[in-house]
This record gives sequence, structure tokens and C-alpha cells, in this order.
Amino acid sequence: MLELQKCTDQDLKVAAAIEKKRQIEEQRKTRIFNPRVRRIGIDKEFLDMQVEEKKQQRDLERQKECSLDEALLRSSKLAIMLAKQQDEERRKVNKEIDTFRQTHQKPEYRRDFDLYDPELVKKTKPLRETDNDGLGPASAQKFEGEDANLVCRRKEQKEQMLSWIMQQVQERRLAEKERLEAEREYQDALLSRDNRAMALETSERDCRRRLNEATAKFNRALAKEKEQRQRNLEAQDDEDKRAEIYNHVTGDFLTESKDQAESTRGPGRPLANRYKGMTLDELQFYRNEQTRQMEEIQRMRMEENKKNENWDKLMNGNARAAESYQRELDRKRAELNKQIAEENRQLAQQHKKHQDYLNRQVYKNKPSSEFYEQFNKSTR
Repeated sequence: MLELQKCTDQDLKVAAAIEKKRQIEEQRKTRIFNPRVRRIGIDKEFLDMQVEEKKQQRDLERQKECSLDEALLRSSKLAIMLAKQQDEERRKVNKEIDTFRQTHQKPEYRRDFDLYDPELVKKTKPLRETDNDGLGPASAQKFEGEDANLVCRRKEQKEQMLSWIMQQVQERRLAEKERLEAEREYQDALLSRDNRAMALETSERDCRRRLNEATAKFNRALAKEKEQRQRNLEAQDDEDKRAEIYNHVTGDFLTESKDQAESTRGPGRPLANRYKGMTLDELQFYRNEQTRQMEEIQRMRMEENKKNENWDKLMNGNARAAESYQRELDRKRAELNKQIAEENRQLAQQHKKHQDYLNRQVYKNKPSSEFYEQFNKSTR
């Protein structure tokens, strides 16, 4: 009993790989052995179309980038202008604040300035002039219970306290007013900046609109001018056609004037495109000339016939001499042909013997058709 070998997965994989290689080889043969695909290779028109599409796409992208760059430049210029305005406004506010501080917030206006006043020694009064001389118990000049200027001191303290309170209120009011004024100026500056930007945008839009209107007006003027020029050309063309028709109708050609056929090359050479035929005198002269020419031709023919008869006699004598000479040449040529035929026969025998020697001795093993069919079977 026959035992057939089972087909394993590895065998299937090998067979599939072999079949895949065979299909790839067949596809490669269709490409390699096809001269059109092998020489041309690709579809150039399709590639040119792809190149043109990519070029158009690059042009569109470049135009978009240019428009975006222009918008970015405009935005950058506007942002730079606004930043400059803000810096100028901030610088102005800081300058006003410094001016206010230098004018209304001097060190000598402070309540505790007497503690670190550099001119304190110069301003100090002599010792023990009043109770406010700044003396202590160690000076032995001021004792407990002494207060000579109690009423005046308390009055001055009250007045000083009231003055400080009023000064603080006034300073606070002034500071609040200045703060509100600064905020109002800052808001006005922002509003002015926004209004300026809107005015610039409106002006730019108005300029663009006026430019478009001027362009449209100029194009309409050009169109009207072109239309007027076309009408003028058509009118001129119609006028020229009517003048040409009139000139033809009243010209010498249609009126059949004989003078219009005269040429500058001579009286006997009229213009062919204006010639209307011969007159009766010209026709009579033409017929007389034809009769004379016919008689002259008849006389020349008779003279030619006599010359031909004499020439025929001479040629007949020459022909008989040539015939005898030709017979002699034919006899010699026949003998020479016999000799050449004999030599050719001997050469043919020698060539046959040599060919038999080559076929039997030299070329004994001739290649069969299977030898030539084994080539050009694969692409490798």
C-alpha cells in the first residue's frame, strides 16, 4: 500500500513563497520584455501634470503667506505704535508724579522733620528763653512744676494740631483729586489711542474705497475710449470701402479704357490684369504674321526632310558595318563565356569539396533549436 507524505505547514509556506516569487518573476517579465515600458518607463504627461499642480499649490501657499505676512506687518506696526503711545503716556504720568512730589511733598513738610533736620542746631534758640527750650532735669535750669507758657503752649498745640489735621485733609483731598485726574487722563489717553486707531482704520478703508472707485472710473473711461476708437475705425473702414467701390466703378478697368493697359516696359508688353483684348488692326497683323510663320515652317520642314534622307542613307551604311562588327563581337563573347563557364564549373567543384570537408570534419556538432530556446527565458 502506498504511503503518501503529508503536507506540513512549512511545506505550504515554502510553496507559497515559491508561487509568490514565480508571480513576481512573471510580472517582471511583462515589464522587461515590453519595449515600450522598458524604454519609456513612466507616464511623463501624468508627471508633468503633477508637477504643474504642485507648482500651482506652491503659488497659492506663497500668496497666502504673503497676505498673512502683510497682515502681520500691519498688526506689528499698529502694536508698536500703541506701545509707543503707552510708554509716552506712562512717562508723562511718572513725570507728573515726580513734579508733584518735588512741589508738594518736600521733606520739610513732614510732621517729624524736626527729628532729623540738618539745620536743627542753627534753628535752636538760646537756653532758657521759654519752657520749650528742650532742657531736661540735668540742665539744672528747668524744674518740675514750672510752666510759664502753659496757656500759650496749649493754645499753640491746639492750633498746631488743627493745622496738621487740616493739612492732612487737604493733602488727602489733593492726592485723591490728583489720582482721579491721573486716572481720567489715562482713560482719555486710552480713548484717544482707540479713536486714533479707529480713525486710521477708517482712513485706510476710505483710501482703499477711493482707490477702487478711481480704478473703476479709469477702467470705464478706457472702455468708453476703446469703444469710441472702435466706432471710429469701423466708420473709417466703411468710408474706405465706399471709396474703393466708387473708384472701381469709375476706374479705367470697368470702363474698358485701352490706355489703362499700357505698361512702362514697352508698347508691345501690356499689363495682363488690365488687358481687354486686341483691336481689329492688331488681329489682322497677328493673322498675317501667323501665315508668314506657317510658310516659313513649311519651307524648314522640306529642308529638314532632305537632310533626313541623306542622313538615313549614311546611317544605313554605318548600320551594315556595325552589324558585321557586332557579329564578330558576339562570336568572341560566346567563346569567352564558354571559357568563363568552364572555370566557374571547376571553382564550383572545388567549393563543393571544401564545403563537404567543413560539414563532415569541422562542423560535425551543429546546435539544435533547444540550444537557442534556452536564452531569453528569465529576467535575471
